[in-house]
Amino acid sequence: MTNPKATIRRALHCILLLAAVFAFLGAGDPAARFGEIGHRMMCICSCKEILLECNHVGCPDSDGMRNELMAAVSRGDSDSLVEQSFVQKYGPTVLAAPTTTGFNRTAWIMPFAALILGFGLVVRVVRSWKNRPAPALADGLRPIRGAELAQFRDQARKETEL
Repeated sequence: MTNPKATIRRALHCILLLAAVFAFLGAGDPAARFGEIGHRMMCICSCKEILLECNHVGCPDSDGMRNELMAAVSRGDSDSLVEQSFVQKYGPTVLAAPTTTGFNRTAWIMPFAALILGFGLVVRVVRSWKNRPAPALADGLRPIRGAELAQFRDQARKETEL
């Protein structure tokens, strides 16, 4: 028989090893980092495309920006340092997504807030339509429903048959 403590210890070692493999999966690959960071940046020409996807013919900016990015990745600069240097040089519009600090947090919150508000408004309108009172009928007549309505429909079908 195997020792249960040894089995548990072996399973924990396997889990730790798998976690380490996934954590460092591409940590040493400069091409992967270049692609990841390059897809978080925008080209500053008027094409409004992601830096690595800018196919603007004769773009005066994308090649220089890509070269700067490759140099920073080759130097081993951290992702945040690369992004900060690009923001300092080209301005905050170089980032493909707004940061989650300060006033830029509004860009992340407002779409969800508008969605929730719109959903709430739709629910309220549907409930008001559902709960509206029955229309008032002249001469105190009441609306016909259920089996009585089915009876009148059958009578109308019989009387209108040829």
